[in-house]
Amino acid sequence: MCTYQTTMLPLHGSGKGADGWFSLTDASVYFDHPVHADADHTLNIDLFNPGRGPRWRVAVELDPTSARALADAILATLDGVPAALRTGD
Repeated sequence: MCTYQTTMLPLHGSGKGADGWFSLTDASVYFDHPVHADADHTLNIDLFNPGRGPRWRVAVELDPTSARALADAILATLDGVPAALRTGD
């Protein structure tokens, strides 16, 4: 069963695709059937820049255990960085 629960958010960063690095301005996070990953359902993350067109996208499909581990690692890493270095907090 799909929830169609999707979170969209603006962001500021860069991604690397087949043609090199490009700016990222948006993210879509959702739980659904994967296109490629070997799992029934995955947490899917699309990082993109709509101003560049659909080709300029980085897509990730993670099983739930991997998605939680990645989220925990991101938070732990950010928490370990001195606040003075975390601009935008």
